[in-house]
Parts: sequence; structure tokens; C-alpha cells
Amino acid sequence: MNVKRMLMMISLIVVLVLSACVAPPAASENKVAVRQMSAVGQGKVYLVPDLAYVFIGVHSEADTVADALKDNNTQAQAIQKALTDLGVDIKDIQTSAFNIYPQQSNPKPGGDSTTLKTTYVVENTVNVTVRDLSKLGSLLDKVASSGANSIHGIQFDVKDKAKAVAEARKLAINDAKQQAAELAQAAGVQLGAIQTLNVSMGGQSNPMYQSKGGFATATDSQVPVASGQLLITADASISFEIK
Repeated sequence: MNVKRMLMMISLIVVLVLSACVAPPAASENKVAVRQMSAVGQGKVYLVPDLAYVFIGVHSEADTVADALKDNNTQAQAIQKALTDLGVDIKDIQTSAFNIYPQQSNPKPGGDSTTLKTTYVVENTVNVTVRDLSKLGSLLDKVASSGANSIHGIQFDVKDKAKAVAEARKLAINDAKQQAAELAQAAGVQLGAIQTLNVSMGGQSNPMYQSKGGFATATDSQVPVASGQLLITADASISFEIK
């Protein structure tokens, strides 16, 4: 091989190596950013409750643990009987808390610490599911007269919320689309394809006011309880390409 040809081959190799070392321009440098417009919307669906969860408690106090337990058990059984007599299924009565603890108190006002008396407290709380809200007022009245000395945490619910949840999502998306359309019209632009869409459930709330169903009582002597309405909410955020 002559010297001239060898030099040409070396020059060609150098050119190829240098070409390989030069990186091509990044694709992002040639890509034009998509202009977007975003909007948010909310969907609300109101439901009339058909369930109620009630916490019913019995508080007993005696000089001995055995006496406190016996008294508490007697009251708890009376309450359970009152509930089942009103049509509550035994499966809907569930113990949620049971506590036993000593308690010291002064038997005489102004007495010194050496005269403290120790008694024993038993607390038994059950969570009751009420499936007939027309009986809720009479149920609370009955268990109170049967020995319950703590009734709290009444929470209303709906057995099947699937349709309401789906409707709230649909309303939220439609609301977000409408907001985006109004913004586009105000800005003098046209919307293109949807770029992003996010939907989340906002939970449920139970404002305590009298609804169409009224108070869950049958007579004026019973405990008045307003079931109100359940509010199911959904939130949607959407972004469109701007043409």
C-alpha cells in the first residue's frame, strides 16, 4: 500500500470517529411545547339516609369489680333485649369498647387524702346499626329507659352509594369542561384535545337539618333525631390543548 492511500484511509477513520462523538440534537429541542388551559369542577349528589350507626354505653360503679360487672351486665342485657324487641338484628349489635378501672374519690367533702375511697367502674359500649330510621326515635327512648346512660355518635349513612358516587364524578367532569369552555371563550381561544384528567372523591358529609324525610320519630314523647341528607362530592381537574 502506498503512502498516499494510507494517509487517505487514516483521514477517513478520523472523520468517522469525530462524527460518532458529536451527539445529535435532543428531540425536546425540536419539539414545540403544547399550550394548555386547565379548569376544575365539582359534582354534588344528595341522598336521603337509610341507615344509622349509634353508640350506646352503660356506665356502672360499685365497691367491688364483681358488683360493678354484675350491674353492668344486667343493664347491658336489658338494652340488648330492648333493641331486639324493636327489630334490631343481633348481628347489628357489636361491642366497640369495654373498660374496667378503679376510681378514687373522697366520701366526705373537704376530707383529707387518707380517707379516699376506691370504687370500680365498668364501661360497656356497643355500636348499633339501625336499618329502619322510622324506629330510631323510639329506639333511643327505649334504650335510655332500659339503663343506657351514654348515647352518642349518631352517624347516618346510605347502604348503596355506588350510583351516587358515579353521578358525582360525572357531574364534576361536566362542570370542569364547562368551566374550561367559558375560560376559552373569555380568552378568545379554541380548545383542542384533552391532555390530562384527574377525578377524586371529596368524601361525604351529613349536615344535621330536617330533610324531606323529617324527624325520625313517631310521637312527641320520643327523642327527636333529624336524619338530614348525605352529601356526596367529587372533584375533577382537566386540561385541554389550546389550538
